[in-house]
Amino acid sequence: MFENLSDRLSGVFDKLTKQGALSDDDVKTALREVRVALLEADVSLPVARDFVKAVQDKATGQAVTKSITPGQQVIKIVHDELRHVLTGDEDPGALKIDNPPAPILMVGLQGSGKTTTTAKLAKRLKEREGKRVLMASLDVNRPAAMEQLQILGAQIGVDTLPIVKGEDPVAIAKRAKTQASLGGYDVYMLDTAGRLHIDAELIAQAAAVRDAVNPRETLLVVDGLTGQDAVNVAQEFDDKIGVTGVVLTRMDGDGRGGAALSMRAITGKPIRFVGVGEKLDAIETFEPDRIAGRILGMGDIVALVEKAQETIEAEQAERMMKRFQKGRFNMNDLKMQLEQMLKMGGMEGMMGMMPGAAKMGKQMAAAGMDDSILKRQIALINSMTKKERANPDLLAASRKKRIAKGAGLEVSDLNKLVKQHRQMADMMKKMGKGGMLKQAMKGMFGKGGGMPGGGAMPDMNDPKAMEEAAKALGAKMPGGLPGLGGGMGLPPGLSGFGKKK
Repeated sequence: MFENLSDRLSGVFDKLTKQGALSDDDVKTALREVRVALLEADVSLPVARDFVKAVQDKATGQAVTKSITPGQQVIKIVHDELRHVLTGDEDPGALKIDNPPAPILMVGLQGSGKTTTTAKLAKRLKEREGKRVLMASLDVNRPAAMEQLQILGAQIGVDTLPIVKGEDPVAIAKRAKTQASLGGYDVYMLDTAGRLHIDAELIAQAAAVRDAVNPRETLLVVDGLTGQDAVNVAQEFDDKIGVTGVVLTRMDGDGRGGAALSMRAITGKPIRFVGVGEKLDAIETFEPDRIAGRILGMGDIVALVEKAQETIEAEQAERMMKRFQKGRFNMNDLKMQLEQMLKMGGMEGMMGMMPGAAKMGKQMAAAGMDDSILKRQIALINSMTKKERANPDLLAASRKKRIAKGAGLEVSDLNKLVKQHRQMADMMKKMGKGGMLKQAMKGMFGKGGGMPGGGAMPDMNDPKAMEEAAKALGAKMPGGLPGLGGGMGLPPGLSGFGKKK
């Protein structure tokens, strides 16, 4: 997401931060490049122009010239302005699903991912907010559209309205409303039909459904790859039907992301969610503050912590922690951590959320390092016997040959894995003795406790507090986070593993 824009801006800011003092000309030159970067990223001209003007007004004042680090000050101003452009004048807050059964109307053009997004959102509401959700397909035009929603519903464990052939969309919507009321559902989601372009029939149909159910939220699903045309579609739908929020899909693709920056500024409609993959859990809330951080390469620590909470089971983590405190860290534990990294989006996914790690990600790619390294390491551990996994000290030369052969790799690869294991075991022992591990785990699973160094645990629901805490934690860790090696980098020893020959 926003990869090209992030690359261009980090190049501009690298030059600024290397300079001790900034003149007005330096700022102007940098902002000219920022403007070009925004336009290349498909941000509309008026938005790019207003953005640069707002930054320039703030950046040419006394505050920057007298700042200790003027370059950093300019980056902060750009970050704040990016956040403002993405948020708009007021924060829309959470989805309005307070009055059960609350109708959510999903509209958009054909092929934008409306049906999949409906299912993704239903899954999220069910799992994260404990809502009872009913989905109904009103798409009587596209072949098998209703069946598609029914299949997705079965996959995620969400009820779908039984299909009755020959009904028109308004009749289906009314039936969904009745069923949701009688069945005690909190939310019912209506997936409307799309067209390849906006026409009178599409608008009339969506408006008729809107009038029949009076939705609490009307979410427009637009394909993030369509660039500025997505903004035009949003304006058109809003004028004719009235949209309360936007969902941008395919934001994990190679689109330039400018639509997201232009959407709020031009239409005034908030971006509620972004689709970041094919899987049914690949949807994120659009948090302007955190997205601005990602664009500027500041990472997204909060998303990383949230992901970890979703994928790590508290009991399993507790058991592991007790073992680590006693200095026990075997190959089974290492395997669990490697699998954890894959679950959390692999190296690329995690790197994208770590502050300042975008450049490191490029170096990794250049060195031929990707998720296949993690998979090869797991294969090596799988090739060991139970005894060898429990006690890596048993690994003599003959055993190493057998293990490497079993995994289809070299003995040198296994040696790197063993070295990495040893370094991590030492680090766990140190952290266990200092009580840091216990505090970190308590914080991760919301069981109170303090931060290393004695501070209070941050509120897990407050992104700003979490970000500050994560920075403090990173600064006080002896070698970074468990399993992530020095300074929140890669696991020790991973850097040399399985390089392209």
